[in-house]
Amino acid sequence: MPAELHDATAGQTAASSQAAQQDDAQQVDAKQAEKAEVQAYFESTGFERWNRIYSDSEEVNKVQRNIRIGHQKTVDEVLAWLQEQGNLPQRSFCDAGCGVGSLSLPLAQLGAGSVAASDLSAAMVAEAERRARSAGIAAEQLSFTASDLESLQGRYDTVICLDVFIHYPQAAAEEMVGHLAGMAEHHLLVSFAPYTPLLALLKGIGQLFPGPSKTTRAYQLRENGIVAAAEAAGFKPVRRSLNQAPFYFSRLIAFERV
Repeated sequence: MPAELHDATAGQTAASSQAAQQDDAQQVDAKQAEKAEVQAYFESTGFERWNRIYSDSEEVNKVQRNIRIGHQKTVDEVLAWLQEQGNLPQRSFCDAGCGVGSLSLPLAQLGAGSVAASDLSAAMVAEAERRARSAGIAAEQLSFTASDLESLQGRYDTVICLDVFIHYPQAAAEEMVGHLAGMAEHHLLVSFAPYTPLLALLKGIGQLFPGPSKTTRAYQLRENGIVAAAEAAGFKPVRRSLNQAPFYFSRLIAFERV
């Protein structure tokens, strides 16, 4: 190869590599910025709002009440599925994105061997821990940590992540499915807002009306991508449901390790 052509090729390769590195850095920066936005929201007005929603408070509007109803349907279905699987006292669970403990508290009360619950928001974790101790649940059975999903580690019989992926765009959500699957020995359960043209239209219309009820960005995910990510990690879908109430749509999928 002539020296001039070799130098030109090397220069193009270096430029392409530099551009790829810059693109990767921009994606990392964008993910970190979005995570910081979500965390800041749930440490302030978001905590106050969602703490009311996931409680018995009457200080909720119609939309919030329906979200409460829909989320409870998802939690109740997960608990029913886990009880059907049985052997709860001998199983360990990870509740990734536990919020104020809507799932982890009743799961512990049903006799789960151990539950490790975590949430990005320290305020949410503090409230969940307060509720657990008020209910008389021992810290040895149910423990809490303030952490993002990416930083979670450990191995558990069952990993559960409910209504958290609404804060993740498609690629990031699929990546997170793979990460959580790597922590699960036998079972993985996830729920997310499914993409449909109608829901996408309604979301677009809602974004045209700014107001105090607006929260952080909410992502709808394509189910085939979530399933493919789990399958790539060695899991197969064994059960599906769609829980819905006005203003709440959540696809719940249970996976088992192949």
